[in-house]
Amino acid sequence: MNPLRQAPLSGIRVLDLSRVLAGPWCTQNLADLGAEVIKIERPGSGDDTRGWGPPYLADANGEPTTEAAYFLSTNRNKKSVVVDLNDPLGAAAVRALAGHCDVLVENFKVGGLKQYGLDYATLQAEYPSLIYCSITGFGQTGPYAHRPGYDFMIQGMGGLMSITGERDDLPGGGPQKAGVAVSDLFTGMYAALAIVAALRERDRSGQGQHIDLALLDSHVAMLANQNLNYMTSGKAPQRAGNAHQNVVPYQVFAASDGHLIVAVGNDSQFRAYCAALGHVEWADDPRFATNSQRLIHRQKLIPLLEARMQQQPRDHWLSTLEAVGVPCGPINTLDQVFADPQVQARQIWREMPHSLGGSTPTVANPMRFSHTPVEYRSAPPLLGEHTEEVLTRLLDWPEDKLAPLLRSPAAPTS
Repeated sequence: MNPLRQAPLSGIRVLDLSRVLAGPWCTQNLADLGAEVIKIERPGSGDDTRGWGPPYLADANGEPTTEAAYFLSTNRNKKSVVVDLNDPLGAAAVRALAGHCDVLVENFKVGGLKQYGLDYATLQAEYPSLIYCSITGFGQTGPYAHRPGYDFMIQGMGGLMSITGERDDLPGGGPQKAGVAVSDLFTGMYAALAIVAALRERDRSGQGQHIDLALLDSHVAMLANQNLNYMTSGKAPQRAGNAHQNVVPYQVFAASDGHLIVAVGNDSQFRAYCAALGHVEWADDPRFATNSQRLIHRQKLIPLLEARMQQQPRDHWLSTLEAVGVPCGPINTLDQVFADPQVQARQIWREMPHSLGGSTPTVANPMRFSHTPVEYRSAPPLLGEHTEEVLTRLLDWPEDKLAPLLRSPAAPTS
């Protein structure tokens, strides 16, 4: 391999004091990009998500281990170091590790790390080139700064649940959360991007900085066009079920034997869609000819489309619409997702060797590089698996000072 074409973040070391999802999602992405990520965990229990099961990884004999699937989803390519921050020696060790790292990521409550000398102000004074990323529910400032923040409540507070779910006037209407913790995941992605940007800026200035990431901020930002729908009109968007607020038709339709999604993105696609339905005259109707008119006359158009779609099975419509370039697709369960030939061709399901289970499944990182591909170097670590290796390699401490840290208890691994 060309020595100049190493992994994008090769040579970067990250001290990860985060747990659960937003922070670990950020640091897993950094690890996938080649950074060495040192995950600091509590003795005995480690990251909360180690216990968030079942399901748990099965070992080579098919017996469940103590490795929860939740933890496995967001901690590959990392090293686990068990340190008790409440022990002054443990806190000193983590402070010393920070001096060997480029980035520190934490998601403690605002001010929670000050008692250990691990707050930004303390570390910045000693290590001015350190990039320090704090992830909290509400950020470092504002009236809610000291409140705990959880994804579910952020989905409600941040507006997503006001625009997600069936319309209030229909059966099943009412607020609905997303099926995954989108606030955490978006915050983790924003954090990873911010860290990469700060590293690039440090290349010029030589200085680190503090990154303040909040779940609420990230959540509001990700609402994108819905924010601007409100900000330009003064009207708050409402729940629209599986329809789109700005594009028609762009929704779920019932066929004779199931459901499919039709996503008409422009007027030429609408004409092709009408022709495929056998009603090209709908595309010539002034009420439906343009998207702006279709929005106005949605209640007239959609029943016509629904009645026609129900006359044929789902797969008929999928093949017919795909043949004329109308975007459409099935609504898959996860077993169907991973059986899909496109998903299989992209090798999204991968296996990694695991010291307990023989192997563990993992989902491929979607970032595809032509010359520096993501490497799946190691499975999510056992609790404390790398304590001795990391501390003895990075801390120039005498053996008698290191010995108490190396005796820190870890959770059972099987």
